Amino acid sequence: MMKIIAITNLKGGCAKTTTTINVAACLAELGKRVLVIDLDPQGNASQWIGPENTCSANSMGLLATKESVADLIQPTMVSNVGLIYASPELSNLEKALVGEYATETILKRRLKQANLSDWDYILLDTPPTLGLVTVNALACADRLIVPVSTHVLSLAGVAQLMAVIDKIKDAFNPQLSILGVLASRVDLRTRHSGEVLESLREHFGEQVFQAFIRENVKLAEAPSYKKPITTYDNSGGAAYDFRTLTQEIMPHLESMQ
Repeated sequence: MMKIIAITNLKGGCAKTTTTINVAACLAELGKRVLVIDLDPQGNASQWIGPENTCSANSMGLLATKESVADLIQPTMVSNVGLIYASPELSNLEKALVGEYATETILKRRLKQANLSDWDYILLDTPPTLGLVTVNALACADRLIVPVSTHVLSLAGVAQLMAVIDKIKDAFNPQLSILGVLASRVDLRTRHSGEVLESLREHFGEQVFQAFIRENVKLAEAPSYKKPITTYDNSGGAAYDFRTLTQEIMPHLESMQ
């Protein structure tokens, strides 16, 4: 059964897109078919693995038109990974949907009605704001991955997101749950980074993945070459980190009903 995973944090710079692309690539390595839906108007995921920088078939069409979902899916530079491109117009989604019914659950309905049986997982890359786009992502996701940079200010953002998740569960999606909180951009050479990682585990306990993603120059370079880290630096530390994360989450994903 296809599972929908949103990669979400209401704070920018937490490696949401990096997590989305590289988890998708790691799942694809395991023979899974993964569809990435880029819901961030900035379109960084689309620029990373899309063969072109722009595409007329995009996630604005997914949310604001009746166009076939299957027709919106484009191939990517990564085998077994498909993409629905982002659109800058997503920033104006509220205006585009004025007068529409139940706008918070449009994505949920669209994906439910579509024939997406070819895909094992859908990964939703979300914007760092709590607008209508992010609410749609949370309303349709089965699970959430919450990337958090190891900076003290990031902890408040996680607490804020937890409160939002509770409201989304009550209003639109009672099955929604957190797959895990992912410490990212971890630099264990600094005391601060280690202290924030420890604080994350103190505050959120078992919700924090054991795996974490270390700060890595190759990881920062990979988008320029339109490759996930598993291809750009196959035997490097960042590829190891994301494969370790994927191995940790796979039992949870496979057990989902």
